[in-house]
Amino acid sequence: MFKHFIKLEWKAFFRSASFTANLAIKIVMGFMAIYFMTIFIGAGILIFKILKEELHLEPLITINKYLIYYLVFDLVIRYFFQKMPVTNIKPLLNLPITRSVIVHFSLGKTVISFFNILHAFFFIPFTLVLLSHGYGFHAILWSLGVMALIYTNNFINVLINNKDIVFYPLLAIVVSLGLAQYYHVFDITSYTQPFLQGMYKTEYLFLIPILLVAVTYYFSFDYFKKNLNLDTGLAKKSDEAKTENFTWLNQFGTLGTFLKNDIKLLKRNKRSRTTVIMSFLFIFYGLLFYSGAIEVYEGPMWQVFAGIFVTGGFMFTFGQFIPSWDSSYYQLMMSQNIQYRDYISSKWWLMVIGTVIATIIASFYWVFFGWQIYILIVVGAIYNIGVNSHLVMLGGAFVKTPIDLTMAKKAFGDKQAFNFKTVIMLIPKLLVPMLLYSLGYYLFSANIGYLFVALAGILGFAFRNMVFAKIEKIYKSEKYETIAAYKQKN
Repeated sequence: MFKHFIKLEWKAFFRSASFTANLAIKIVMGFMAIYFMTIFIGAGILIFKILKEELHLEPLITINKYLIYYLVFDLVIRYFFQKMPVTNIKPLLNLPITRSVIVHFSLGKTVISFFNILHAFFFIPFTLVLLSHGYGFHAILWSLGVMALIYTNNFINVLINNKDIVFYPLLAIVVSLGLAQYYHVFDITSYTQPFLQGMYKTEYLFLIPILLVAVTYYFSFDYFKKNLNLDTGLAKKSDEAKTENFTWLNQFGTLGTFLKNDIKLLKRNKRSRTTVIMSFLFIFYGLLFYSGAIEVYEGPMWQVFAGIFVTGGFMFTFGQFIPSWDSSYYQLMMSQNIQYRDYISSKWWLMVIGTVIATIIASFYWVFFGWQIYILIVVGAIYNIGVNSHLVMLGGAFVKTPIDLTMAKKAFGDKQAFNFKTVIMLIPKLLVPMLLYSLGYYLFSANIGYLFVALAGILGFAFRNMVFAKIEKIYKSEKYETIAAYKQKN
């Protein structure tokens, strides 16, 4: 039966209308995969020598001490970037195929995920190096235990992507332990290191991670099996209707109508609410740069980079999917007598409002780090409003990914959001303000650096009508391709 499923997946890939784009993305991803595999192999071979000969540390003990951080980082990366398995089950439900087989196949697709296989390119070479230095067959048991922890992360990620009751408690635990570690209140490694080392010293502790894999797989399987039917898993949820008129926006005419729709979208839908939460977390991104936690981030270029991200979280996470937020009714909307300028302006004003709110919330940086840091953030906000808001909307014209508003998919997880044109636009979004600030900083002073970035934003705001006309023209030229893309179900 699995053989038939694989054939269906293969045919779906080649028969998709977006086959050419998918193939190009797969090729690029293949080269990236080879690059990372090479790095991991090199790290697995060289880490023993570096720890032993250059740092004079016992390699296995050192690896076990910091492995907990490696696992947490792996889980975070998975949450944002690993795609969840998707199987088109509607045609299968009326066939003599058990639900268990369908679920096993879908979960089995995650087992061969690159996010799992990549780790083997580090731990297998490292284990071979351990064997060559006389660590014995216990090194193999340790390696099996570590790979079992990696696969435990895999199924935990499946659960946290689908069950809030798992996500929020796990998030609270990770954040609490991270803060306790940072402020030297509680050192989690004093408990994890002995256990991980015990997987090498004993012949049975490695079985505990294997048991964890079985437990997390069982809960993942149980969840999907219970929801694999038309009445629950595939049925659209219906909530109690609530009337929200936002009549105060009527004074803005058509623009106000679009703003009302966008505000309702942000409040009512799971996906958009997740985007708002993520954009709020962006505000604290500057702590990595301004607290001195990472030495390399203390340079002047990185300071303005942080200012851009602190105030631009909502702009980047929401704006990158304009007009995909309206994909479910985009065809209907385009058949109405709607001015594209009003539509674009409403999205722009929404991003401006989000940027202003983020700048106000970020005022705590002034209290903790001084007025110069907060000026960097304000300058970043001005550049975001004057320049990046236009670039984000321009990039949205080339992103044709339909969005299911009922699902809290990852904000960075849609591969079609990343194409050559949108990548090119990262240059003026991030590199240009960094270069402008550095130019003023090194040639004159920090204040001139602030002025250069702020002037770029002010000029962008002053010429916004001209820019809107260009963006409107591009949206109109991409209109029918966008409609066709939103009709795609595969």
